Amino acid sequence: MKKRILFTGGSGKAGRHTVPWLVNAGYEVHNVDLVPLNSPGVTNLQADVTDAGQVYNVLTMHRDFPDLDEGKGVQPFDAVVHFAAIPRILIKPDNETFRINTMSTYNVIEAAAKLGVKKIIVASSETTYGVCFAEGHRDFHQFPLEEDYDVNPMDSYGLSKVVNEKTARAFAERFGIDIYALRIGNVIEPHEYERFPEFFANSEIRKRIAWSYIDARDLGQIVHLCIEKNGLGFQVFNAANDTISANTPSRELAAKHFPNVPFTREIGEYEGLLSNRKIREVLGFKEEHDWRKYVKV
Repeated sequence: MKKRILFTGGSGKAGRHTVPWLVNAGYEVHNVDLVPLNSPGVTNLQADVTDAGQVYNVLTMHRDFPDLDEGKGVQPFDAVVHFAAIPRILIKPDNETFRINTMSTYNVIEAAAKLGVKKIIVASSETTYGVCFAEGHRDFHQFPLEEDYDVNPMDSYGLSKVVNEKTARAFAERFGIDIYALRIGNVIEPHEYERFPEFFANSEIRKRIAWSYIDARDLGQIVHLCIEKNGLGFQVFNAANDTISANTPSRELAAKHFPNVPFTREIGEYEGLLSNRKIREVLGFKEEHDWRKYVKV
């Protein structure tokens, strides 16, 4: 029997690639978003996840007409993946960005946990490391950026993601379930590799994200691995590809743009400064979409 996955925000930039990946991996995926996703094998339900009542209904109602024919009542979800969010600053007023992102995450985690879902995956962000949306130039504390970093963003979006990680940890400990927070790097869709030569020519463009990226399809693999890996309780994982989105060595870029930031360990020549070592070692992630497959240097 296929595992049933409830996926919020599946119509967004990250979700519209992750959801098909999960379907192809054999899951039954149900998308909850304000905008439907036109993807084979996926049901859609329009709901506002900042409304706790709607979230509880989404988790306890039939999703398609064949469910009625089976006569078995509403079947539970095996996992909930929560990607729905305001995706950055400067889209909504700051207080609304914070409210929407934190309340929606609280509502989804609370409802799922109280309804017995044992696996929840939430989208956190690389912006928690505090430089992406900082005022003026700001140094990182250290390189590489790893999950035990003292996160301290000064913007409403990054702050909302830090709060969401705390919410996830609280519910994981109270209910004894697995909740994994993914600090997702800059998501790159297949057509966006055409911009990489521009990135190579001007390394200033991506310095605030430490030149990190995650191919949207590789993000699908990461979510799949999270669904299948049980028993870890609360965890934070950087979700990034193996290397930086640049054709200049990592230490050289760091020395140019962040000369005062120390390194805590040795790194590979082009190793990602947003380190994915934990997802490789703990989840077994193996990237499939290195930018070098798509960009001529």
